[in-house]
Amino acid sequence: MTDTTTSEPPVTEAGREVAIEVHDLCYSYRKKDALNGVTFQVHTGEIHGFVGPNGAGKTTTLKILATLLQPQPGKGTARVYGMDVDQERRFVRERIAYMPDHFSAYRQMTVHEFLDFFAAAYGLSLAQRDVVIHDVLRLTDLVGRRDEFVKSLSRGMQQRLGLARVLVNDPDLLLLDEPASGLDPRARIELMEILQELSGMGKTIFISSHILSELSDLCDSFTIIDQGKVRLNGSKAELAALGTRISEYVLELESPCPGLRDALGGVGVECEAREGETRWLVRFERELVSTGVVLGAVLAAGADPVSFQQNLTGLKQAFMELTTPGVD
Repeated sequence: MTDTTTSEPPVTEAGREVAIEVHDLCYSYRKKDALNGVTFQVHTGEIHGFVGPNGAGKTTTLKILATLLQPQPGKGTARVYGMDVDQERRFVRERIAYMPDHFSAYRQMTVHEFLDFFAAAYGLSLAQRDVVIHDVLRLTDLVGRRDEFVKSLSRGMQQRLGLARVLVNDPDLLLLDEPASGLDPRARIELMEILQELSGMGKTIFISSHILSELSDLCDSFTIIDQGKVRLNGSKAELAALGTRISEYVLELESPCPGLRDALGGVGVECEAREGETRWLVRFERELVSTGVVLGAVLAAGADPVSFQQNLTGLKQAFMELTTPGVD
């Protein structure tokens, strides 16, 4: 179908622009459901974790969003910045970039030749290509590898090069399928640091993984998918809250407060800290005690709080409760 129009991105009631909007999306391979009524949203500027066991439907969803897999007629919708991924796919492609989970092509090229090939495919002039390639090599810390052959790069360096490749057209949305797969811990950390830098530049990043711990510190929001169905779509705090009925917060004080333990105990809050310390771990049942009550008790005790942040260690437990073991 020929693309002829573009749509305006939807905006939520809170005034946030929606980068990805998937509604009731279904997809089947040989009568076996890969996606079964998948519905979720991703807001512009977020790093969004798309997490689920192997075989949950992550790659199928990513390929549909990347316009590499055509949605089946009458089986739901997928939109990117308000544009239908099937009806307006040419315009969608102008704003996205897709990085698959395996790097397997063009291994006989040098790093520069590889990036120059894709920059030319996007229609950049020779002068533009030189500037863009230098910028993406600097961003991915590959300047020193410019003249090396792709086949000589380590797995981690190849993943960086794959990321550099998807940046040559300056996309608004990055769709990354298991980008940390097969990387050693150091390479994983370095890749996540690059993604954080890209987020700071205003990019929206949609990143899939079957390992929640890889994304727990990186992402602003999550979609948990299992057996082709969405189990959760929400913020990091909303995911953590599902893991247990107990909320856990870290309270930092300007100075020690001798009467704080008694004050918090009086409203049903357990504390983990020694008297004289300024860092307290506090726990309370969400249904019985609100954060407002906790902070009220802190102030009533004469304490001077510096920060009060939720401890998100419940993410792992929530993920286990929401999913079942996957298959390769």
